[in-house]
Amino acid sequence: MIDIKFIRKHPEIVKENCHNRLVNIDIDKLLDVDKKKRELATAIDSLKAKINIGSKKKPSAKKIEEMKIISEEIKKLEDVQELIMEQFNEMMMQVPNLTHPAVCVSENEENNPVIETFKSPTKFDFKPKDHVELAKDLDLIDFNRATKVTGAKFYYLKNELALLEVALIQYALDTGIKHGFTPFITPDLAKQEVLEGLGFNPRGESTQIYNINNSDLSLIGTAEITMGGYHMNEVLDEKELPKKYVALSHCFRTEAGSYSKYSKGIFRVHQFTKIELFIYTTHEMSEQNHLELLNIEKEIFKGLEIPFRIIDHCTADLGAPSSRTFDLEAWMPGKPNKQGKLGDWAEITSTSNCTDYQARGLNIKYKDKFSKKNYVYTLNGTAIAVSRALIAILENFQQADGSVIVPDILRNYMPNKIETISKKD
Repeated sequence: MIDIKFIRKHPEIVKENCHNRLVNIDIDKLLDVDKKKRELATAIDSLKAKINIGSKKKPSAKKIEEMKIISEEIKKLEDVQELIMEQFNEMMMQVPNLTHPAVCVSENEENNPVIETFKSPTKFDFKPKDHVELAKDLDLIDFNRATKVTGAKFYYLKNELALLEVALIQYALDTGIKHGFTPFITPDLAKQEVLEGLGFNPRGESTQIYNINNSDLSLIGTAEITMGGYHMNEVLDEKELPKKYVALSHCFRTEAGSYSKYSKGIFRVHQFTKIELFIYTTHEMSEQNHLELLNIEKEIFKGLEIPFRIIDHCTADLGAPSSRTFDLEAWMPGKPNKQGKLGDWAEITSTSNCTDYQARGLNIKYKDKFSKKNYVYTLNGTAIAVSRALIAILENFQQADGSVIVPDILRNYMPNKIETISKKD
């Protein structure tokens, strides 16, 4: 969440930022609730001070009765305070992060400037197939049995595609380690306080989060959650920063409200594997670290030789915790475009600078050389979202005979250095 002191001092800036990001939140009402919260805290502290003074000497019967009345008044005020705090926190969670000044202001969430392109879209001298057709012909994915066992939007990877997932994981981890990132395998669940602190909405109607009944645990939708919570309620030393982590996890998403979006095959599913990059850093280093994450994502997909472009999210398309987000969109020959023809760009990685928004929610600070405590800045980036990377590989490296070439950089990670995925005998 952003600093309430900033909202008090600059309400018009916050209102404009919310408007630009299509967030409907009444800032004047929030400030009114904040005022009531502070007034209640002052009143309760004043009454508690009276009790403390009265308890320093043996009280008379009359004084005991007075203190009893004061205690009852404190209890009433604290009950009101609890409700006000709940309302305050709920409203604060709706206020998005302040937007980076370089971000394009637009009410159209598709108005994201393209800032870089790598390779031209793949061209074929034959009619290409989409990944579902390729997977069926090459016996690589079983959707029917997954639906029988688990339900729609789950899948079994088989044969070379199962091996290719493992290869992608190792390739992404190796790339992160090469750049000084510490490797992790994280839990697949996190507490509600962690999700809320990071700016995720685990309980609303449009939530993307699966919640575990009779507990405060939720299945994570990204290792950003578990790595973001890793240093919760800690004070780090500035000399330790930046802390760089590369983390493997399974990811679970309900995909609520995605009925109108492209979701064929394994493009939009309820479970997938992802390797996430995460950095804890300082304000001064955050933009440099953000570009570092973007460059690692570019390095990974240049290594795979998959055509991609980089977009810079406009205000309407920014997630609440992010100040600025870059997406890497891969070319997917089997994805329908707006004209109804095959071939389109699709998000395959994302990297965000969340400034101190998440650190405030999780109370993560660092101590500088003057022993002053400041909130850290958090940044996240996708190294590999495996299911979409598999789509891009299958569709871009397909051959006229129906086979698929394994990208050269992945062959050393494949058993017997498999070069081609062909039809089974």
